[in-house]
Amino acid sequence: MLTVNLPAGSHIIGVTATDGQKSITQSFSVTVTEEVPATGSYYETATGLSGDALKDELHAIIDDHDQLSYSAVWDALKVTDEDPNNPNNVILLYSGESRSKSLNGGNVGDWNREHTWAKSHGNFGTSRGAGTDIHHLRPTDVQVNGARGNLDFDYGGSKVSGCDGCLRTANSWEPPDDVKGDVARMLFYMAVRYEPGDPVDLELNEQLNNGSAPYHGKLSVLLEWHEQDPVSDWERQRNDKIQDIQGNRNPFVDHPEWAASIWDAS
Repeated sequence: MLTVNLPAGSHIIGVTATDGQKSITQSFSVTVTEEVPATGSYYETATGLSGDALKDELHAIIDDHDQLSYSAVWDALKVTDEDPNNPNNVILLYSGESRSKSLNGGNVGDWNREHTWAKSHGNFGTSRGAGTDIHHLRPTDVQVNGARGNLDFDYGGSKVSGCDGCLRTANSWEPPDDVKGDVARMLFYMAVRYEPGDPVDLELNEQLNNGSAPYHGKLSVLLEWHEQDPVSDWERQRNDKIQDIQGNRNPFVDHPEWAASIWDAS
């Protein structure tokens, strides 16, 4: 039996056996991954809580994450949103297209950094913290991102070019069915992560046209989408990758039941 202690990463190990006269060497590869804490222990202090008490405790758990620069977000998204079938590409939010990682930018045909919680809703822009939090930043087609703008989320509207299943009105945006829950859970996260004492306090409400106020709607619709489109393996894997990069998790990916516990009880 051979025991070796190796750091995280990929390694080639060679083993040589000899009888004193002849020898033979065999090599093999091994990948060592860092142990990720079980989510049960991560949320241990939230056990048994509900409503505002649960929201406050979850904030304390996910607060103080490592804050990226806005330029570092480019590379982070190439990891978190990598196409599992093509490591050279990322999967775009809304359109679902697989597009080359190298096509990040601002031109037609490029993908850019979509703030799912519109950055004007609270005027946090691209500053470290809410403006660079990759739990709600996603690769998106430049033109689709522009069509969404800073609209709140709701049902209905006209079809959007380049995004099958997207609908848009003058004051609302409806994403395709297969990412409705993703959108809801990203916004739930933002409303818990950014509270009084942070540079911006973000909250969900029932309004459209929230403008520069630190609110995002429409809460009742987001709760419906959360139920209609359950957590996927893609979201779970993305959550793990984000924890590796910025050190915190989205509680509503790990515990979908907490959304109703917090907002249905309010």
